[in-house]
Amino acid sequence: MADNKFMKELLELAKGNVVKDVVSSLKSEKSSLIKLNKELDKKMSDIAKKSIVQEEAQEQAQEVKVVEEKVEEKVKEPVSSKQKTEKIKEVPASEKQEVKAEKEEAVVETQVKPEESPKKVEGEETVEAPKTETKTINTKVGVVVVKTESNGNAPARERRFLQRPVEEPKKKEYRPNNNERGQNTNRRPSGDRPLRQNAGATGANKPTGFKPMASTSQAFVPKDAKNSHFTNKKKTTANGKSYEDKKAPNKRTLAKEQMNNKGFDENESGYRKVRKQKKDVTQATVTKIDHAVITKEEIPIKELSEKIGVSAVEITKMLFKEMIMKTINDSLTFDVAQYIASEAGVELELKLEKSAEERLSEEFDEQTDDQENLVKRAPIVTVMGHVDHGKTSLLDKIRSTNVTAGEAGGITQHIGAYTVEINGEKITFLDTPGHAAFTQMRARGAQITDIAILVVAADDGIMPQTIEAINHAKSANVPIIVAANKIDKQHTDVDRLRQQLAEQDLLVEEWGGDTMMIPVSAKTGEGIDKLLESVLMLAELKELKANPDRSAKGTIIEAKLDKGKGPVANIIIQNGTLRTGDDVVAGTVIGRVRAMVDDKGRMLKEAGPSMPVSIIGLNEVPNAGDTIYAVKGGDKDKLLKLVAQERKNKERLDLIKEQKMSYEDAINKMAEGDLKNLNIIIKADVQGSVEAVKDSLMKLSDNEVKVTVVHSGVGAINETDITLADSSGSIIIGFNVRPDSKAKVLAERSKVSIKIYRIIYEAIEDVQNAMKGLVVPKFHDVYLGKAEVKETFKIKGVGVIAGCVVTEGKVVRNGKLMIYRDDVKICEGNVLTLKHYKDEVAEMTAGQECGISIENFNDIKVGDFIECYIEEEDKK
Repeated sequence: MADNKFMKELLELAKGNVVKDVVSSLKSEKSSLIKLNKELDKKMSDIAKKSIVQEEAQEQAQEVKVVEEKVEEKVKEPVSSKQKTEKIKEVPASEKQEVKAEKEEAVVETQVKPEESPKKVEGEETVEAPKTETKTINTKVGVVVVKTESNGNAPARERRFLQRPVEEPKKKEYRPNNNERGQNTNRRPSGDRPLRQNAGATGANKPTGFKPMASTSQAFVPKDAKNSHFTNKKKTTANGKSYEDKKAPNKRTLAKEQMNNKGFDENESGYRKVRKQKKDVTQATVTKIDHAVITKEEIPIKELSEKIGVSAVEITKMLFKEMIMKTINDSLTFDVAQYIASEAGVELELKLEKSAEERLSEEFDEQTDDQENLVKRAPIVTVMGHVDHGKTSLLDKIRSTNVTAGEAGGITQHIGAYTVEINGEKITFLDTPGHAAFTQMRARGAQITDIAILVVAADDGIMPQTIEAINHAKSANVPIIVAANKIDKQHTDVDRLRQQLAEQDLLVEEWGGDTMMIPVSAKTGEGIDKLLESVLMLAELKELKANPDRSAKGTIIEAKLDKGKGPVANIIIQNGTLRTGDDVVAGTVIGRVRAMVDDKGRMLKEAGPSMPVSIIGLNEVPNAGDTIYAVKGGDKDKLLKLVAQERKNKERLDLIKEQKMSYEDAINKMAEGDLKNLNIIIKADVQGSVEAVKDSLMKLSDNEVKVTVVHSGVGAINETDITLADSSGSIIIGFNVRPDSKAKVLAERSKVSIKIYRIIYEAIEDVQNAMKGLVVPKFHDVYLGKAEVKETFKIKGVGVIAGCVVTEGKVVRNGKLMIYRDDVKICEGNVLTLKHYKDEVAEMTAGQECGISIENFNDIKVGDFIECYIEEEDKK
């Protein structure tokens, strides 16, 4: 066995040695093959070069034959040496040109000694006793023709052979600054490279023995060459004039000329590099500010810094120390600005300049109303009262027209102004809505009116909006005439009405007061004449007068956007005369009166006091209730633009303050998820309706849902409204308007909700329902009863059943259970089953026994108490 094992190992070793020998022999054969391949490549390249040389030699031989034929033709006849010399000298012009153009030949004469004999060269013919040789060398082709002549009449012999032209070797060009190969340049040998440039292009370290370009040893300067490097070099211009180059050498030039030795002094050398000196900066003298005046209640920090002479950065630092975080673009109140100024030692004074609004008011106040210019004007009477008490019907009876049928649901939607003539006297009536949403309209009507007619239905008595109208009239100090309407109905109690009026501090004349009460019937016309006589009598007592010669001043009653006319404003002129072409301003709206129409549709060129008119020419739809001022030409139009701009700024600031919510409250409510937003876009036919709807919906906001009016305007619902609603997630409420065709298609595509209403009640109700849908209902637990565990039973497939006795209240099947052990709540869950013996029951009352299984809880023990609760939704 051992011998076999030993033999196997020997065989394996032998196999290994054989393999190694084979591998080594293969490697040697491979290297020899590589060498042979290289030698073969070299030979092939040599053969290729030789073939190229042979081809070139053949071409040149053909050219030589052509030249030989020409030469033979010339030397066929023997000539004397003198003639030959002349012939050589006199070459035809045509041959000269040919030789010069094609061959570029050169003719040379040489004398050969008689004792010398020419050597025999392969490829050439010899002639005995040559005396004169003429060489013709074609440097372009490389052919040399040697003509040999004797002094006698022997024929001339010539020898010729091919000589390759010798070209001058090109001067090797290298890159000057590195050893990289450039275009058409050779690579510089490593021995010729400068030591300082031996670093490779890859940024490798410099080799050992590196020497700087400039020697660190002290340079030697010959005596006769002293300062030769520093003399000014004379240069010559194109005109031949010479000038001195006074440019001082820089440090690099000095280093190249080896003048950077330790003893070198720029001052002694005669040249010193001139350095630019900094210009003297004249510092402005700062005057100390002791007193400053500001003209606004709020001043920007940047402007304050200029006033008190303290930088804005310093002011922000001072504010930061007082825990007031402001930036340079923020504004400060006068109190804060005064404190900052006092810290800087400046006394700050507030002198408010007159605003454009005040200047406009003064402009109108300066126009005095002389008694001789005053004329009697018609009284402006406002009809107010509760909704559906007959205001519009009464006014309709007075005008003897029927406009009530045009009102939606019998409710007046906006103010109408009408002029009625009674016995030669004119009365201007204003009809205001009675619905609660139109509070602002009633307030505006009371402010511009001279007399208020309070319409009260005798069968209904005083209602909430009636009380509101009374308060508006009292606050405007307007006398009230009570019209007890609907006396034609049965069950009317006028005395009860007098009692209700007395409770509102309106004591009628029959009871010894000064308030007139006229029983009327808008249906039959009873008492209307007496009512009008009372109005004229009261107007005469008030002596209502106005000056028609001054600039007009009035109030916007209503405004709307007409598709063909643009913004249209219904106004009542309170004083002065309004003419076409006058520049006007109303709130933030300016314009020029282009046309005027009265309440009967007639075109007017001017309108006097107490006249209701509609004007066209404003740039926007104004707000109802705004005061309108008119001026005639000059620089007054600039003042009106300033007034409009100031009002816009104030309106924007007021809106920001009104909608501003405290930061902490907003963050807390957003974090809790309690705050919901209902975005709404409101479009209506007139501005008054827009305001009414907007105010009513804004009042619906509460702690859980905030109603935000994203946009409101007058006119039909257009594509812009749809796009805005889509981007802001709003619903669109249209009041007496509809979407146009393009807006309707876009709304269907964008899935924007549009609601159209004619009655404001319906709009409010739908918005309230939408708010309820946004609110997540909240629930609270209501205690029902308690049970004590007396025994426990474990049932397979069901779990642990608690045998209980209801000790208090009741336990219901759909209730929520809380399990207490030693007065500590250990579990909370729902009732899984509630049984009385084997029967399922809905509830168990006090004193009854029952079995209760609790959902997902089996660790019930004897002595535990179970309390039962039920969830109820929180009431709002």
